[in-house]
Amino acid sequence: MRRTMFCMIFSLFVGGMMAQPGDNQTTVDVQVRPRAEYRNGALFPRDRGELPARFIADRARLSLGYERSQLEMRFSAQHVGVWGQDPQIDRNGRFILNEAWAKLRFGHGLFAKLGRQPLSYDDERILGALDWNMAGRYHDALKLGYESRRDLLHLILAFNQNDERVIGGTYYHPGAQPYKSMQTLWYAHSDEHFRVSALAMNLGLEGGTADRAETRYQQTFGVNLGVRPDRALDLSGAFYYQMGRTAADVSISAWMAALRANIHATEGLSFQLGSDYLSGDKRESTRFEAFNPLYGTHHKFYGAMDYFYASPFANGLNPGLWDNYAGLNVAITPGLSLGATGHYFSTTSKLQSATGQRSKGLGTEVDLQLSWKLMKDVNLMAGYSFMSGTETMDYVKGGDHTRWQDWAWLSVNIQTRVFQAMW
Repeated sequence: MRRTMFCMIFSLFVGGMMAQPGDNQTTVDVQVRPRAEYRNGALFPRDRGELPARFIADRARLSLGYERSQLEMRFSAQHVGVWGQDPQIDRNGRFILNEAWAKLRFGHGLFAKLGRQPLSYDDERILGALDWNMAGRYHDALKLGYESRRDLLHLILAFNQNDERVIGGTYYHPGAQPYKSMQTLWYAHSDEHFRVSALAMNLGLEGGTADRAETRYQQTFGVNLGVRPDRALDLSGAFYYQMGRTAADVSISAWMAALRANIHATEGLSFQLGSDYLSGDKRESTRFEAFNPLYGTHHKFYGAMDYFYASPFANGLNPGLWDNYAGLNVAITPGLSLGATGHYFSTTSKLQSATGQRSKGLGTEVDLQLSWKLMKDVNLMAGYSFMSGTETMDYVKGGDHTRWQDWAWLSVNIQTRVFQAMW
């Protein structure tokens, strides 16, 4: 891998020096982001007798960019792991390419972008870069597009396989890309006070057996809206509908809706109010009715403790989620801010157990966060969250709601451009 990285750097510099003067730009960016975590009920509620976990995770990333009038390329390699995971004398370092793409510009706003790349659209509900996760989220895809000052149109195409084949196909095993094929069309229009986008996605999901794979198709359609009548108020909403077949060949009919208001009371004080509703599956139904937010940044929406969609439900359930929340952000100084958000969670489908129908209420989560710009290119962030759950939470997520559930973290993000040159 070290030899590969050296060849990448050498090729970019040589390419720049051989090009026409003033037409080329080469950049080198680096990032080091350690994060210490105390997990006493994060992702899943802890059960009676279970002890908290403590660790320090880390991302080290090196990104190389090359750009001229009609061509842009980016290569990014990263090491992601936990302190202590690798031996002091490491002969098999895990340094992988997380980005490797080229973008060709054809003039008049037309372009093609191909290779391993993040897909981040709208507020990242359906397609997100997932930067909170140390590894991030990346797709192997071809993106064709048109972009002007107010209008954007993208067509994303992907076809995945887990190895080179000689004949036939293969059962798409876990650990690779989660879909066999994807076709997505996205359009957005924006001006000073209004923005709207529409998304249509077709996913091919492979099921069946290793001897006989079968691809089922699932469609997601939706719109994302934003209105900003003045500088003090920003309103947004989204609606998505899913149909098609699951990998197990069950008919899908599911939907989600979201509303959010950002109120900027003063220069340093803002409030947020919102509600997200994702349909859940009814076991007595012949259709699958649980909405799947797919490849979005779930940590951003459904509570920082990641109980929902960033981690699965228990007992084979998918009862949906209704998240009503309110929060505030306070800028104490230009480089120091505090935030607090409270969530009340409930299921959107009825839950029937041997003892009768259960309450839909899941519990309340409170998320606190601090952000402090220590110096140029260096940011310190910290957070603390706790969850007060119900008996229904035990049923859909496991654990014991009578135990105290909390989570704390501390992160330093050092990110800078160490080299930039133009020829």
